Parts: sequence; structure tokens; C-alpha cells
Amino acid sequence: MITMTAVNKHFGYLHVLRDINLSVPAGQVVIVVGPSGSGKSTLCRTINRLEPIDNGVITVDGAELPAEGKALAALRADVGMVFQSFNLFAHKTILQNVTLAPIKVRKLKAAEAEKKARELLERVGIASQADKYPAQLSGGQQQRVAIARALAMNPKVMLFDEPTSALDPEMVNEVLDVMTSLANDGMTMLVVTHEMGFARRAGDRVLFMADGEIVEDSDPETFFTAPRSDRAKDFLAKILSH
Repeated sequence: MITMTAVNKHFGYLHVLRDINLSVPAGQVVIVVGPSGSGKSTLCRTINRLEPIDNGVITVDGAELPAEGKALAALRADVGMVFQSFNLFAHKTILQNVTLAPIKVRKLKAAEAEKKARELLERVGIASQADKYPAQLSGGQQQRVAIARALAMNPKVMLFDEPTSALDPEMVNEVLDVMTSLANDGMTMLVVTHEMGFARRAGDRVLFMADGEIVEDSDPETFFTAPRSDRAKDFLAKILSH
């Protein structure tokens, strides 16, 4: 569903992605972990070209990422993205936030878009909030709206860039629960996260990144119990000791 071949990315002199090669089959949940500045978010953002790459090839569902224009917009419609910040339209209701793109981009009739939006809001546990505005919701609720909004486009892939890092601790699980149910339903997902319990529970694979490279790529059990590299051992020792 996603392939990256010899992908490189610089920010000025900083080489943030170094010869990345990655293949994610349909239905797989890939968790990306690693220290800050290791290139995790940049990796995530290159997959729908929010960050252009210097060289290499990225494909989604067999199609190479277009550089710009209508073809890129069409591909982005197939790749849902959920960020740290919820990026909801403050002046629109929750329902309007979720129906906007399906109506504008997918050309759905308003009634059909609304029906689907209400089903998705039900699925993420906030159907009763449909007529409120984002500012009236908690951070956890807003992030669940952001997930519903991404799902409303019927994406082939969902990208999550540290979706819980801006949330209060008691709101984290309500978002991770929604993501776990998506994983269980077979959605292809790439998730950048610091939530190691979620990584262990919901991931099919864990990628450990450091200094712009994928240092380890293994199943969660192996990664958490027997990491191969010193870099991963050091990382896990620091975060799992608290």
C-alpha cells in the first residue's frame, strides 16, 4: 500500500531522512518510534507530500506520488492524516467539519455526507456533539473528530503524526481506543507515537528511527523484549524505566 525507495530529505545542511526503504502492505499497522529529531514526523509527512523529498520514489497503492496539481490532490484524498494539533475549522460545527471534504472533494450529496458523518461520529463516540463547535469540546474529543473527518474521505491509508502528544493524560486512551478499533478493522496505518503500550498492543510492526535512518524493523514483541541495536536498547531503557 505504501512503498518508499531510497528516499532522502534535507532541511538545509540537516540530512533528516537517509536512504529510507520501506514497504507497508495493505491492512498493516506500522508504529514508528524513536528519539526526538530522528525523522519520524518527516517520514510521515512525506507520504502525502506535505514535505517534498530530495530524491527517491514514494508510491501509494501502486501510484507514484505526483509532485503537485490535481493528481496530488486526488492522492491526498486517499491518504487520511491526523496531526498533533487537531486543525479543525473553529467557525464550523463538528458535523460541518466532517462533511466539508466529502462534499467538496468527493462530490457527495449533502444528505449522504451528513449520514456518513453521523455514523463516523457515532463510531468515535461523540455523536451527541455534532452540533457543537470545536472550542466546546475537550482535546480528546477534538482529536476524535479529526479522526472521523479523515475517515469520511474513505482513505486507503491513515497517517497519524503523534496524535496524542498534545492531549492531557486522561484523554490519551480515548483516542488510542479509536485507533485500536481502526487497526482491528484492517485499516492500513502508519503511526508516529510515544505511546509504547499502544505500539505493543496494536502494531503489526515497529520501526525504530534514529538520525534519519530506520535502525530496526521488527514485530512489537521482538522489539520490546530483544532489541538488536544499542541505540534501541538505550532508547527503551530510558522510556520504559519511568
